[in-house]
Amino acid sequence: MEFKRVLIIGAGQMGSGIAQVMAQGGLSVVIRDIKEDFVKKGIAGIDKNLAKNVEKGKMTADAKAAVMARISGVVDLDAAA
Repeated sequence: MEFKRVLIIGAGQMGSGIAQVMAQGGLSVVIRDIKEDFVKKGIAGIDKNLAKNVEKGKMTADAKAAVMARISGVVDLDAAA
């Protein structure tokens, strides 16, 4: 079974970390949490982590942009279907 899209429930430290790894692996990722603020904070944390990798030369800015493009966030669970 092959999958190309995953849903991560929870945008906290663990959820956003899993989402980052999945997106870096080439999968499309949807992060879901109960409040929009939580989703935004989780995605911002991923962006910050990837920016550190760019600064350290571990990743290019284009690669960072590609990873971020594979991540989206929702509050409504039905929207993640």
